[in-house]
Amino acid sequence: MRIVIAEDDLLLREGLALLLRAEGLDVVATAGDPAGFLTAVDDHRPDIAIVDVRMPPTHTDEGIVAAVEARRRLPGLAVLVLSAYVEQAFATDLLAHGSARLGYMLKERVGRVEEFLAALHRVADGGTAIDPEIVAQLLSRSRPDNRLERLSPRERDVLALMAEGLGNAAIAERLFVTDGAVHKHIRSIFAKLDLAPTDGTDRRVAAVLQYLEDGDRRSA
Repeated sequence: MRIVIAEDDLLLREGLALLLRAEGLDVVATAGDPAGFLTAVDDHRPDIAIVDVRMPPTHTDEGIVAAVEARRRLPGLAVLVLSAYVEQAFATDLLAHGSARLGYMLKERVGRVEEFLAALHRVADGGTAIDPEIVAQLLSRSRPDNRLERLSPRERDVLALMAEGLGNAAIAERLFVTDGAVHKHIRSIFAKLDLAPTDGTDRRVAAVLQYLEDGDRRSA
C-alpha cells in the first residue's frame, strides 16, 4: 500500500509516517500544504492519501478541496480525511461524489491504532469508513420529520455500524446476534429509509450519507 500524507502539523505528519512505516506500509511522500500534496499525488500515484481537513493558507476547507482534486487527477485514489472535530458539512462535500474508497475520521482515532489501521485498510480495499462520532451525532438528532425516527433502537445500532463500514458478519459479532438477524435489520432499515432493499456497499453507506446531507440542509 503506497501512502501520501497531507498534514500541516509537522509532529502529527511525522508521527503518522513513523506509525505507518512501523506497520510495514509504504509512505512514499508527506506534505504540509495542498500544493505539495497534489504534487506528491502526481509524482507518486499512491494507493491512498491521508489528508487533514484544515490546511494552509486559511485553515478552512483546503484539505477537502485538495482531496476532491486529487481524486479527479487520479481516479480511484482512496482518501482518508482526518479532522480535529466533527465537521459534517465537510464530510458531505467529500462524500457527495461517491462513497467508495473514502473515509472521514477524527484525529483522536489515530491514537487508537488498531481502529485507525482497520479504517485505513478498509478504505484502501474499496470500502468506506465514517467516524463513529459523526454517526452518533447524526443519530442523536431529534426532528419530527426525520425518517431516522422510524428506526428501532436495534436498527439504529446496525445503521451506525454500517456507517463505520462494517460488513454483516462484523456487525453480528459486535452486537452478539446472528448474521440472519443483521440481514433482517438491514432490509428493514432500507425499507424505512425509502431505499431499495439490497446489501450493496453503496446502498449501505447511502443510508447514512443521505441523512448527513439532510441534516446539513436543515441546519443551514
